[in-house]
This record gives sequence, C-alpha cells and structure tokens, in this order.
Amino acid sequence: MPNANEDNPTALSQVQHRAVSELLRVSPVADDLARRFQEAGFSLALVGGSVRDALLGRLGNDLDFTTDARPEDVLKIIRPWADSVWDVGIAFGTVGAQKDGCVADAVQRFQIEVTTYRSEAYDRTSRKPEVSYGDSIEEDLVRRDFTVNAMAVALPEKEFIDPHGGLNDLAARILRTPGTPEESFSDDPLRMMRAARFAAQLDFEVAPEVVAAMKAMAQRIEIVSAERVRDELNKLVLSAYPRKGLALLVDTGLADHVLPELPALRLESDEHHRHKDVYEHSLTVLDQAIALEEDGPDLVLRLAALLHDIGKPRTRRFENDGRVSFHHHEVVGAKMTKKRMAALKYSNEMVKDVSRLVELHLRFHGYGTGEWTDSAVRRYVRDAGPLLTRLHKLTRSDCTTRNKRKSGALSRAYDGLEERIAQLQEQEELDAIRPDLNGNQIQEILGVGPGPVIGKAYAFLLELRLENGPMEHDEAVAALKEWWATQG
Repeated sequence: MPNANEDNPTALSQVQHRAVSELLRVSPVADDLARRFQEAGFSLALVGGSVRDALLGRLGNDLDFTTDARPEDVLKIIRPWADSVWDVGIAFGTVGAQKDGCVADAVQRFQIEVTTYRSEAYDRTSRKPEVSYGDSIEEDLVRRDFTVNAMAVALPEKEFIDPHGGLNDLAARILRTPGTPEESFSDDPLRMMRAARFAAQLDFEVAPEVVAAMKAMAQRIEIVSAERVRDELNKLVLSAYPRKGLALLVDTGLADHVLPELPALRLESDEHHRHKDVYEHSLTVLDQAIALEEDGPDLVLRLAALLHDIGKPRTRRFENDGRVSFHHHEVVGAKMTKKRMAALKYSNEMVKDVSRLVELHLRFHGYGTGEWTDSAVRRYVRDAGPLLTRLHKLTRSDCTTRNKRKSGALSRAYDGLEERIAQLQEQEELDAIRPDLNGNQIQEILGVGPGPVIGKAYAFLLELRLENGPMEHDEAVAALKEWWATQG
C-alpha cells in the first residue's frame, strides 16, 4: 500500500488509512475476481478513478480494473463468475459486468468494468480514438489522463503502483498529466474538458502547465464528437463545484468551441452604461439554484440556470436615458438554447424542458408586484405545466441584486405567488386546467362534426376557464352557444 514517508507525511498517512479501509470493504468481490484471473495466467489491478476514490475515502460500488488479458479472454473468465455481462465497449477493450457480493454481512451490487491494457490516440481528423493493446500496466498508466487517475493496486496482493506521483498530487489536490499535457491532449482532446470536470468534482486545482496547454490547444476539442462533449459537460454541470469547472472552460477558451454562449455573456461595461456582469450573474444563479435542489443534482434546472440569460448579448440596447435594456431576451435565449442543445445532441425532451424554462424565467416579473389575480395564477401554472417546481427554483435563483432591499421585495413577492397557487390548488385542479366541456360535448351542443371549428370552440372555452375559473355545466353551455352565435 502507499508509502507515507513522503514530503507531506500527515496528508499522505490520512490518504493511506482511507485507502486501506476502502479496499478492505470491496476485497471480497475484488480479490475473488483477481484470483480467477491469476488462475487463468493473467494479472488484474484496480485502476484509475477507483484507486483515486479509495484514497479519497469515497469509493463506491463501481469498480474499474485493468488486465493483460485480451477482451476475449476476459469474457471467458468473467462470464461464469458474474451475474450479468455486457460487451458494448469491447471494441475499446472493455467488458462490463454486474456482481452481487456479501460485504459486512450485507449483499451489495457491484458494477464492474475490466479493460485490457491499452494505448489510444487521435489523428488530426478522427473523432474516434484508435485503440491498441499494451503488455504492461506501466504502459497502460502512462496513457491515463491525470496522475491522480494513473495509479493502480495489483490484486490480490494489494501492491500499490504509482509511477507518476499521483499519490503526492492527490494529497496536494492538484491535476497534472503523466507525460506532457501536450502529448496527453493530443492523444484525446476531451481530456481538456475532463480537467475542468475533475476540478469541479473534486475541488482540485489544475497545474499551470496543464492550463497553458488547454489554452494553446483549445481548438483541438472540435475533433471530438458532440456526444462525448455533451456527456463531459453534463458531468461537470452535475458536479459539486460546477462554477469552478465552467470558469476554467471559459478562461482557457474551450467554452468558445463547446458552449460559446457562455463566454459571450461577459459583456463589456463602460463608464456611461453600467450594468450587471451577466456572466458572473449567471454563475451566481446556478449556485443559488443548486442550493434549492431537494432530491440531488437536477440537470434540467442547472442547465436552465446557466443558460437563462444567453439571449442578452443579442438583445442589448443602449437607451437614451443611459439605461441598458434586453427586451425579449428570454424568447431569443430560448431559441438559442434549443439550437445549442440540439448541436450537442441532447434528447428532444431535455431540449424542450430547458428551453421552456429559459423562455418562462421572466414571466413572474411581467405581473408586477401587486396582488395576483386568479386568472394570472392559472395562466402561470398552465404555462409552466410539469416544470412549475423547477420554475419556482429558477425564478427565485434569478432574484439576485446588489440591492438587498429590492432582492428581499422580489423574494416576498414570489412567496405571495406561491401562496396564491397553493390557495387556488385547494379550490381547483390547477395542474390539469381544461375547458368545462370536452370535444365530444362541443360537437353535440353545436351539432357539428370534427373539424377546425371544434378547436376554436375548445380554445374559447379554455380562455374562459383560465379567466374565470370553473363553470357550472349549464353556464358553460350557454357561453358556448353565445360564442357560436357570433361565428356567422
């Protein structure tokens, strides 16, 4: 196990203690698998993020292994042992498995990946890595992205392998590359985004030479597929400290290529037209939205918070009185959100939800600070639909201002809105507002068949329902007939 007699013995001894306890916890499963590889004439080692997380005292039940066995041999060894096996990553040398194991008298489920020693590199035009297999663990570790991910524990003997000083970097909470950062990022440009992601997940600093290489090579990220970029961005946004990672993407120029709308928010201010720094404001809104999460990280809410003001640069106007306006930036921002998320290959549902929140984030302010009418409350709830809870959180997060009195007034006004929604929900079915007559009833009352007129009648009754609330059946019939008489 790790040698604690280094430059920082206190920190390293703490790391060592955590690693021992974590590895002992997963030993029943890990050692059992390792013995099977040993009996077949192969080596097996816990590697990468699993070792890093064990050293940090946060190892979960997802275990990554590396081996000198080729994928077909891995399958032969693991199939009789695992509860289920999948080989979707076998083209890249990875075999996945699931195994239930008894840990501390309780059955736990482990997700396992075993990857053959490998090296991979990009050429200057390819979007996919070229994979070739290696014959030594040292060769495998040198191709890893960062030194803190380039450590291994050979099993079952528990021999710690750390040829690139990952343990010291872990204790120092710094991200470095095993070789030169230029070589690492040339092999896989996505590692530049991973640097930002790990900084955000682990709250680590990125070594100056790594940051310099990210700045110099930022454009190379364009050869990476949109799907891989999206997945890495999601991990960053869902991390514990997303502001840190996003700022690194912007400062290194990577965001110019993967999310250009974010650095565009850094609007210049001059002495005549002072206004909020929209970029810093957006990161603050993201922080405040995260603070309102109740059931773990919410990707839809976080993306909406990050992107809610991206329409401002395109709508900025300098008014005659010296003020700066951003009229309809929410509508423009929603369209920009759709376009960017579609380019990053997000699902249609995710695109729809995030862009809808961006479009609605100013709706609350449109009603002013006065008493909300029943009609206004109904329309607000209907327009938000299933996104209402997220809209509450986004709107509250966006009520940021240097003026504490104004900020407090906005917060109290939104308290009032939520109270009005709760009151109406007790009286009406706000979550499923619909006309008091359905399509079949409309056809029967008007004596007409299916057609455009039914849609118009339905829209009329829905507007009536939103404006006045629920109506008695006879009252709704009378209103429909009165409307029909005006239709010629």
